[in-house]
This record gives sequence, structure tokens and C-alpha cells, in this order.
Amino acid sequence: MSFFDTPRRATICGVALVLAATLSQVGLAQGYDEEPTWSYGVAPPPIDPSTVFELPGSGRSFTHGEIRDPFGPADWYPDAHPTMPDIVANGNYPDVWACALCHYPNGQGRPENGPIAGLPKDYFIQQMQAFRNGERKSAQPRKFNTHLMTTIAQGMTDEQIDQAAEYYSSMPWRQWIRVVETDEVPKSRFSLGMYIPLEGNAAGMEPLGMRIMETPENVEHAEVLRDPNSGFIAYVPIGSVAKGEALVTNGGNGKTIACNICHGPDLNGLGIIPGIRGRSPTYLVRQMYDLREGTRRGAQAALMQPAVANLTTEDMISIAAYVASLPVEAPSE
Repeated sequence: MSFFDTPRRATICGVALVLAATLSQVGLAQGYDEEPTWSYGVAPPPIDPSTVFELPGSGRSFTHGEIRDPFGPADWYPDAHPTMPDIVANGNYPDVWACALCHYPNGQGRPENGPIAGLPKDYFIQQMQAFRNGERKSAQPRKFNTHLMTTIAQGMTDEQIDQAAEYYSSMPWRQWIRVVETDEVPKSRFSLGMYIPLEGNAAGMEPLGMRIMETPENVEHAEVLRDPNSGFIAYVPIGSVAKGEALVTNGGNGKTIACNICHGPDLNGLGIIPGIRGRSPTYLVRQMYDLREGTRRGAQAALMQPAVANLTTEDMISIAAYVASLPVEAPSE
């Protein structure tokens, strides 16, 4: 029986609708240095879990309930990644959801969660321990999946964390995001951290303002099918990439420190420090804000806090826009 055929589905859907209603009361337009509410996300509208879908080149078909099953989500391309450990593929009912549901089997993830492919193994383990002991929290209390990660980390054994870390660290980060500077963007709705362009009579354009609008290249593939090969467009304010480059490369004349000091000369990581090059700008803004607000703590957080202490939300957007715009070298086959 699928998780989505159980009474637990009704409970989670109810929580999701409450979260969506709450966040809808918060305007998307952000001020100069207000909380980047747009980077935290809300739940998507429900879809009939019995609807069957297919993906080109997969040769497999899944119901929507199977695609979103926390304890055995669909794996569209099993030959495209190493064999998943059981904890990654299936989780551990009832508290530990399969890692592959949110982060995908290839670790590319989506704006609402962490892009974990290619993270250093020791860093991965360190962050899971931070979730487990309460050191890593969100500055936005409505960020449902941050609370979920705490529950998941507390339900995993050290061996399971090690297996997941070994698995995801073995795969390189791939180009996934296309950054576009613009003043106007399509009117949209919010679905789990993604902006989904409106259609029909509701469609149109609106000012981007001081935010990042990260939206799927293919809405159905990302929102409904959770296609691990379908990436994202990140719309960012005009001029933000150049402003970010100044902050990232030389610290913006003393406002922060150059990112390559810790994250490596190409921002691909250095030792236990993770790579940030070409990764989700929504995620990056969220983490910088959490670090500045002191809700994300721990060993690596202590190193980052001085770097973000003087950053405004606009600075964070600029840094994330520049870093996300950097090309990622395709892995050799």
C-alpha cells in the first residue's frame, strides 16, 4: 500500500494547506532588508494520486502517489546513478523519508531543499548531525521541511547517515540552473519553494522586485513528475550578477570576505567546505539569511557567521545570483 493511500496522507495534506494559506497572506515583494520569505516555499495543490505518468527515455510509468511516496518514491532512471542504499531509496517508516524523494536519486534537489550531489562526505555527515542535535534550524518557522529534516536525522542511525553521505558525495554536481537578469517576470503561484507561472486569464507579467524567482524549465516535469533531469531558471534583479561578483571575489571593499578563501579558487569546495558554484540561488540566500540570524549553527556555521554578519538581503541575492550563474564543468563519462 502506498503511503499516499493511508490516513497519514490526509494529515500531511491538511498541514500543507494550512501552510499555504498562511504564507499567501505574506506578500512576495520584499523590502531592502526584510526576511526573504520567497525562498522558503509552501505546499503544492493536491493531485489525484492514482494518475499515471511517464517520462521520455525512462521506459517506466508511475502513479502520482508512487512519484511522491516518501517510503519508495519513483526512480525514473535507475541506470543513471549508483545503486541507492536502502535508506536513500526507501527511508525507514514512519519518520525517515527516503532521501531520494526530496533530493532526487541524483542529488540535484530543488529550490526548497539542499542541492547535495557532490558535497564532501564529512560535510554531509556534519550537517546531518547538526540537524539531529538541533543546531541547524530555519529562520522561517513555516519552513516545514527543515523541521522534517530534524525528525529524519534523529531517526537515522550513524551507519545510515554514512551510507547516504557516501552515496551522494560520489556523484558530481551538474549544471542545473540558468540565471536570467530581468525587471519583470511571469505572474506566478508558489509551490514548495518554486514559482509556477500562471496560465490562462491569470497569466501576465509583474515586477520582480528584490527577490529571486526560481522556476522550472518544464513545469510538469518538475512539479508533477519530479524529473531528475529537468532544471530551473532563476530570474534575478538586473545588475545583481555584477554586484555579486564584487562581493564574492573581493569582499565588496570590506563588507565581507572573498568566498574563494574557504570555498576554493573555483568555488567548487575545499576539503570539508562545500562547493557553491552553480547551485540554487534560492537555497544560497536562505542559508546566508539563516546564518546571519543565528538559527543555523555548528562548526562550519561559526566560520560563515562573520562573513554574513554585515550582508543585507540584497547583498545575499547578489551573491547568490553571481554564484548560481557560474558554469559547471560537465563530468567526464
